[in-house]
Amino acid sequence: MTAVPAHPDAVPARGDWRDTLREATDLALLGFAVAFAALPVLTLAPALATASAALHDRSVTGAWPDARTSLARFGRALPAGLAVSAVALAAVALLAADLVALATGRVPGGGPALALTAVVVAAVLGYAGLVAVAVGRTGGRGWRTAARRVARSCPQRPGVWAAASGICALAVLLGVLVTPVAVPILGGYALAALHALDARRPVPAPDPT
Repeated sequence: MTAVPAHPDAVPARGDWRDTLREATDLALLGFAVAFAALPVLTLAPALATASAALHDRSVTGAWPDARTSLARFGRALPAGLAVSAVALAAVALLAADLVALATGRVPGGGPALALTAVVVAAVLGYAGLVAVAVGRTGGRGWRTAARRVARSCPQRPGVWAAASGICALAVLLGVLVTPVAVPILGGYALAALHALDARRPVPAPDPT
């Protein structure tokens, strides 16, 4: 039997509520997987890299990678990821201490300095989120190259950088407001939103070596 070609103006079938629910559940489980893998703290970067790679696979192939692939990626990401985690956590601690000092009045500057520091923190978070997306596009490796390429691309894509900063800042704010058990879910959704944002004008994938 000869197949009837699809009409060029045909509208593709839309997913129903079950597809939306399945996608939301998958992202929530991804967030919990990242939280579990990041329990030793210094494994945060490898966990994010592995989750980002899984999201990239999902966007390209339409399917999540199997557990063996993800475990192998996590193992490969550990050596460099431990150092990345240490640097990132130190930077977060310094910025958080600065914000607390300004908010409590222990450091002069008042509202303007606090607002400027908050903008800087959001910009750094947006940059870090885009780096995580770029690393995910190379299977969870290539942190240094990804950091350099995203640093060059952010001034060229200020709108994307600002949107990524907004996504990360909103996720942090909601993480403070919601119950702790919901924080991993926010993480999964935020990482997926960053991937969707970057997909519009992606940074060239870094060389994983």
